[in-house]
Amino acid sequence: MERVVGLISGTSMDGIDVAVADLRAGRDEIVLTPVGDCEVSYPDALRAGLLAALPPAGTTAEQLTKLDVEVGQSFAEAARHGIDRFGPADLVASLGQTLFHWVEDGQARGSLQLGQPAWIAERTGLPVVADLRVRDIAAGGHGAPLASTFDRLWLRDLAESAGRPAIALNIGGIANVTVVEPGDTGKVTAYDTGPGNALLDLAAFQTTGARSDLDGALAAKGRVHEDLLARLLAEPYYQAPPPKSTGKELFHTGYLQAATDGLRIEPEDLLATLTELTARTIAQACAGHAAHIVIASGGGVENPVLMRALAAHLPDVRLVTSDEFGLPRGAKEAYLTALLGWLTWHGAPANVPSATGARGPRLLGSITPGTGGLTLPAPHSAIWTRLRVATGSHGETENRRDR
Repeated sequence: MERVVGLISGTSMDGIDVAVADLRAGRDEIVLTPVGDCEVSYPDALRAGLLAALPPAGTTAEQLTKLDVEVGQSFAEAARHGIDRFGPADLVASLGQTLFHWVEDGQARGSLQLGQPAWIAERTGLPVVADLRVRDIAAGGHGAPLASTFDRLWLRDLAESAGRPAIALNIGGIANVTVVEPGDTGKVTAYDTGPGNALLDLAAFQTTGARSDLDGALAAKGRVHEDLLARLLAEPYYQAPPPKSTGKELFHTGYLQAATDGLRIEPEDLLATLTELTARTIAQACAGHAAHIVIASGGGVENPVLMRALAAHLPDVRLVTSDEFGLPRGAKEAYLTALLGWLTWHGAPANVPSATGARGPRLLGSITPGTGGLTLPAPHSAIWTRLRVATGSHGETENRRDR
C-alpha cells in the first residue's frame, strides 16, 4: 500500500485541490481509502497572472517561465500542507495547472500544464509523477477527460447491477462526463460537454466584480434570455461526436462578448442564461446515453440554481453527488490524480482509449525523483476491473480555503 498526495488546479484557477489517499492492489480491484483533502488558494497576484495569460490574450516566454515557477512553488507548498495535515506520504501526483489545451479540427495537438514538479520534489523530498496528459495526446488521444480512468473502475458494478449506464459528471470550469455501460465489455465513453463554470465566472466578474456566482444568488433573480441562449446553443462543439475536449481556449471573454453583441441584457439575466446553458448542455449529453444515475462532483455542484436546472432537465435520472459514494464532491479530481500517479508508479497504463481516443493503453507522465533516490516497485501484472472506495476512519475534508 502507498499513500499518495494528489494535486490539481482546474480551469477555474481559484486554487489547488489536495487529496491524500491510501491505495493498494487486490487481485482484481484497487482499493482507495480517502485520508483527507483540502483546497489551498493561489496567491492573488499569481491567480491574476494566470488569468491574464489565458486566450485570447497574448503572453511572452518570460511570463510563461515565471508562471511555471510560481505555480510549481504553490503546488509544492500545497503538497507540504497536505502532508503536514494528513501525515507522511510515499508519492506525489500532480496534474498541474492547464494554461492551454490545443485542439485543432477536432483533434488534440498538445496541452500545456504549468507547475514544474522539481519544486514539489524539493519541498517534500518525495518522487513526483507529473505531465500526465501529453503521452495520451501523442498516441492520438485528447489527454482528457482522464477522469474516465477512475470512473471506468468505480462505476462498473453500479452500471452492471442496474443494467443501464452510469454517468460520472464533473462540473469545473469545463464540464465533463464519463459514461460507463453495463456488460462484460464495460464500454466507456468520456468527453467534455462544454462550459461548466467558465462563462459563469467571466460574467460574474464582468458584471459584479465577484469571482463567481457559485451560490447562484444572482442567477436566481434573473430570467433566461432566449435569444442569447439560442446563440449560445448554436455552438458547433455541442454537436461534435466524442471523443472531444475543450477549454477556455474556446469559451473565453471574447467568446462571451461576441455572443452578447447587440443584445441588452441585465446582469442577473445573463447569469440565469449561462446557468441554463450549462445545465442544458450537460443534460443533453447525459440524456443521450439513457443513464439511470448521474453522480456529480466539482465546484459547480455548490450552485443550487444550476443543480435544480440540471435536475429539471433530467427528470427520469437519479442525480446525486459523489459524497453519497464516499468521495467528497470538491476533491474527486484530486483523488483521481492520486490514482493516476499510483498507476504510473506501478507501471500500469492509466488512460482509457475508448474515452480519450488514443490508439491504445499507455503509461502516462514522467517521474521526478525525490531526495532519497528512486526505486520503483515491480510492475503489476494484475488486470484490475474495479475500484473500491473504502471509508477510512481518519477521512477528513476541509471546507475552507487555506491562504
